[in-house]
Amino acid sequence: MREFEFTVAFEPGSDALMDCFIEHDSLTAWTSVCFTTRERMWRIDHAAGSEAALADFEAVFLDESRCNECLDLPDCETYREYHVLDESPTARTIYTYREEVHDCHSIPHYVHEHVGDGVVFESRRRDDEYQWRVLYPDEQPVGELYDTIEAQLRDGLTLSLSRLSSAGNWNAESRVTAELTAEQREALVTAVERGYYSRPREVTVDDLSDDLGVPRSTVQYRLRSAEDLVVSQFVENAL
Repeated sequence: MREFEFTVAFEPGSDALMDCFIEHDSLTAWTSVCFTTRERMWRIDHAAGSEAALADFEAVFLDESRCNECLDLPDCETYREYHVLDESPTARTIYTYREEVHDCHSIPHYVHEHVGDGVVFESRRRDDEYQWRVLYPDEQPVGELYDTIEAQLRDGLTLSLSRLSSAGNWNAESRVTAELTAEQREALVTAVERGYYSRPREVTVDDLSDDLGVPRSTVQYRLRSAEDLVVSQFVENAL
């Protein structure tokens, strides 16, 4: 398997949704799950930012009369529906279901037409860029696909092929889980369950040491190592 990344850059005024990201520095959105066939696409998106940024984002993103994905035209007449799965003042999780995907010229549409079934997607929006990460079979070239997408872009949009490499580092949450040692995972889970990360803290490192039956210094080391891994993966995924 190999992967590549397409980045579409948007000039101000070329797309109502991307204008939200251009106008709000705090706003970012990423897709944790996205699958498509020729007829349908379903995905889960997460957005984070200030309350004002999310209000603007939600007003545009959840508008079923417009398209959030079209690259050739500002809109397409296809069926789409959205469901807010989770929300807080500074975050949203949204499920999207679309039909007639072949009539909406988006990155998933072009990739599926070129590669076929079995492709996996991740995406991220921030500032003026919409980045797509694609996992695909080794034998599929991307040059023709790149040319096809670039030829169909409407005014104000530019495309770059930002990476081409062997597949790796997919799904930051799963990577963290896989890389934690059993001892680190046990210490971290125990700390969360016992309220060590609550504010104010409900237990001390000494309490965790008693629970786990290991020296205080060992608990500190395991927690610090686990925290370093979680934070580094979060930052990598956020950039």
